[in-house]
Parts: sequence; structure tokens; C-alpha cells
Amino acid sequence: MLRKLSIVAFAAALVAAPLPVLAQSKKDSVVMGMTLEPPGLDPTNAAAAAIAEVTLYNIYETLTKINEDGSVAPLLAESWTASSDLKTYTFKLRKGVKFHNGEPFNSAAVKFSFERNAAATSTNKDKSLFQSFEKVETPDADTVVISVKYSEPNLPFLLGQASGSIVEPKSAATNVTQPVGTGPYQLGAWAKGSSITLNKWADYRNASAIKLSKVTIRFISDPAAQAAALLSNDVDAFPRIATRVVAQFKADPRFTVLIGGSRAKTIVAINHRKKPLNDVRVRRAILAAIDRKALIDGAVEGFGTPIGSFYTPGSLGYVDTTGVNPFDPEKAKKLLAEAGVTAPVELSLKLPPPPYARQGGEIVAAQLAKVGITAKIENVEWAQWLSQVFAPNGPHNFDLTIVSHVEPFDLVKITEPDYYLGYNNEAFNALYKQIVSTPDEAARARLLGDAQRMLATDAVSAYLFQPQWPTVINKKLKGVWKEVPQFENDFSTWSWE
Repeated sequence: MLRKLSIVAFAAALVAAPLPVLAQSKKDSVVMGMTLEPPGLDPTNAAAAAIAEVTLYNIYETLTKINEDGSVAPLLAESWTASSDLKTYTFKLRKGVKFHNGEPFNSAAVKFSFERNAAATSTNKDKSLFQSFEKVETPDADTVVISVKYSEPNLPFLLGQASGSIVEPKSAATNVTQPVGTGPYQLGAWAKGSSITLNKWADYRNASAIKLSKVTIRFISDPAAQAAALLSNDVDAFPRIATRVVAQFKADPRFTVLIGGSRAKTIVAINHRKKPLNDVRVRRAILAAIDRKALIDGAVEGFGTPIGSFYTPGSLGYVDTTGVNPFDPEKAKKLLAEAGVTAPVELSLKLPPPPYARQGGEIVAAQLAKVGITAKIENVEWAQWLSQVFAPNGPHNFDLTIVSHVEPFDLVKITEPDYYLGYNNEAFNALYKQIVSTPDEAARARLLGDAQRMLATDAVSAYLFQPQWPTVINKKLKGVWKEVPQFENDFSTWSWE
């Protein structure tokens, strides 16, 4: 009898007050998929783009913020001015900002961060940028004045990248596993090999504008597993998903497919330190053996635009250099013969995990085989690739490798003496110095054209394509960026409708 009465009473309560029982609170968490797990969570000490995908604008902030359209907005700096020669920048800092550990954000933290990035022991991927600062002055707690050795019109953009993240001096040494920043999220948990959880920071200066209280990032490298995670609702969004699975989502009304442009350059990097790769004729033979269109179709399902140098369409001074080293297998054979190289030439081809590299590597190896070059594929994990192939002062233990360089405005890398390519061309270095010493935009654009032609003529790398990055999301998820000016996931803009 008591049970019957309780059921009747419950039913009456439903009728009398249906709204509290039936109303659903707005969803405030999201699960995002990522192809690669970051090796750490300090974007100022390692090159892996996966670090920025987790941390940039979420855990850490920068003086400036790069928007989806590539424009630059204030972030930790409220405003800035530049001298007429573009060698001195004055940044006015946002007041009242603090780090996750309660320490104040101020000009001293900016100076510490930038000087740490420039130190001899620094492993910052943009170390050369910070070493180009003649001095970083702090006239007061809210002002930073940066004097650069050369004209740098892109400095506000460059300081919005993950490598320019402002760190808190006392906690900087442990940021790899215990990151401390000024951003809207803090590290909640890191299950190595599986996922990272970020929790909204209640004391963020603009906390009311942050709609997601929790973001879980799952690491899924296998393309089929990426698709399955979305289809089963285990994952709500997958930025830069494997291109081979995109087609199945285009007609599915549960999802939105975003195809974004980029400033990335996917290349077959060639190690100039190794014989016979130090001979430009051998490098040109490698380029002549590669059919860019077939590779773009086969490796990334057509999501790419052919490029001929370390520079992308849409950038200042871009020139089309794809005709400098066109696909011509017969020419490739002749160039190898001219270089005195007898077939078969055996070279290593080290491939990191992303599908564009692994799939692209199979295609490149097949194309090279047709001209007498045997490319022995070695699949390596990302940490191995960074330490064996890419790391400054590392062993640079490779002949060929495929990688996508995702940072814009990174021609300066080619001039670095221990850069993994080993190009080290004084003529190119002098040309680059001329570029950065030319404030006039039209003159600079002409010089940038000369730089692209030199890189193409010297066959510094086999330049393949500018990728387009597909993102698949639950159609009710809003604020996810379509365009990819750099690798980032700005969770402060995400929300559920």
C-alpha cells in the first residue's frame, strides 16, 4: 500500500511540476580526438605540434592571439606599437592577470619566458627568433619593449604561436608534466597512451565566457578507429582526422565536415649531410621521380595543393615553383647517371605515424623504385622521429623522411646551422638576411620570390603539397575552427547549441 501511494504521489508531483524533472541542463563537456599524443605539455621546449593542440590558448596564453583567419588580436598584451623600421615593438600588458598557481602575470614573466627561450640550452623550436631579440626591456610591470636585430613585420603573429607561451618562472621547470599558465583550463589528468583531461579554471579572468567545464582529449592514431569513435559518439570532434575516412561523414546528418586551409608544407626532407644526397643532381632526380598529383590523390585523398618550395600559396610574395622540378622519370634516370650513381641506390625512408606520412611513404618508395632508387621504409614513433631525425644537435640519422611543417613564416629554419636538413647555403642565408632587413613590403615580396626559386633550384627537399585539414564534428557542437593557420584547438570558443 505504501508503495502504491508513493507511486501516485510521484505521478502527481510530475503533473504539478513537470519542468524541473523534464528539463535538461545544457551539455558542458566535450570529448575530442587527436591523432598523436604530445610528448610533454611544455610548448616552449619541444617541437611536436601535438603539444600546441592541447595547450595553446587553453593552458598557456601568449602576448597575441592568432585568429582563425590568420589575423592577430590582443591576448596577454592589450595593445602594441612598432617603430617605423619594425625593429622595436612595445607591448602594453593586460592588468590583473594571474597564473594558475596564483603568481602575478607581469613584464618580468614575459622577459623570463623569452630569455629562457633564447638561452644556449633552450630546445624551443623557434629559438632563433628569440635569439634575434637584442634586448627585452621592462620599464614597468605592464610594459615590455622588444628590440629585434632585424626588421620583423610578422613579430606579433610569431609571438602568438605556442613557442611564445608565457610561463611562470617558479613553475617553468616542471611544465612538461605539471603545466602552469594563465589560460582558461588546467590539467586535470593525463592517462599516458590514452587521454588528457582539461578542467575549466574557476579563477580565469573571463571564466563566465568559457562554456565547457571539461574537455577530454583521446589519442587515436588508427584511421578506422578514428571513424568508429565518432560514429559511436565516443568522440564529439576530430580535428585533422585521417583524410581516408572523411567521405563517409559528408552525407551523415549527425555530423559537420569542415575542410580548412593551412600554411603547412608537406615534404620529403632530404639529408644533405649524407652521400650521394649532397649532390644536387641526385636530389633533383628524387624530385623528378615523384608525381605530386598521384601522391596527393593516394596519400591524402586529394586534400592538398602542389608546392615547389618551402612556401605556400596565399603567403606574401608566393611564386609557383612547381615547374622547376616537374615529374619526369626519364630525366631522373639521366640525372643519376650524370652524378655517377649506379642503380640501385639504397636510401632509408623514415616515416612518423601520421597517415599522410605512412601512406605517402609507400607511394614515394614505389615511385623512386621506378628510377633505380630503393627507399627502405622504417616506421618510427613520433618521439623516435623527433630524437633521431629532427632534434637540434641530434644524430640526424636518416636519408629521407616525410613530414608536414605546420608553422607559417618559418623560412628562417632553413638558415639554422644545425637544422635537420643540413642545407647550410651561405647564399641563401645572405638572401634571408636581406629579406628580414627590408621593411618595404613590395621589395620584401620580390626577395621572398627569389628565396623560393633558390630552394626549388637547389632541390633542398622534395616539396609535395600544402595540405587541407579536414575536421569532423557533432553537428550540435559550435565554435570549432574550420581554417588552420596553425595547429591549435581553442576550447574557449567551443560550446553546445
